Amino acid sequence: MSVFLEIEVPEDMERFCLPAGVQHRLQELLDKQDGGQSLTGDERREAEGLANLADLLSLLRLRAERVSARAG
Repeated sequence: MSVFLEIEVPEDMERFCLPAGVQHRLQELLDKQDGGQSLTGDERREAEGLANLADLLSLLRLRAERVSARAG
C-alpha cells in the first residue's frame, strides 16, 4: 500500500527537526541506555517513537531540499 502526502514546505528547512526540548529528552534516554542503565518499557517506547519521528523529519527535510533544488 502506498500513501502520498502533499505538504507545504516551509521556507526554513530547519523546521524539519525535533524541537530542542524533544531532542534533549531523546538524548537523555539514549544516554541512559548507553550508560548501561535499562530503560523501562515506557521509556523504550518513548525513545523508539522519538527516534522514528526524528527519522521521518530528516527524510522530509532531505526530500524538500531535493525538490527545492530542482525548482531553483
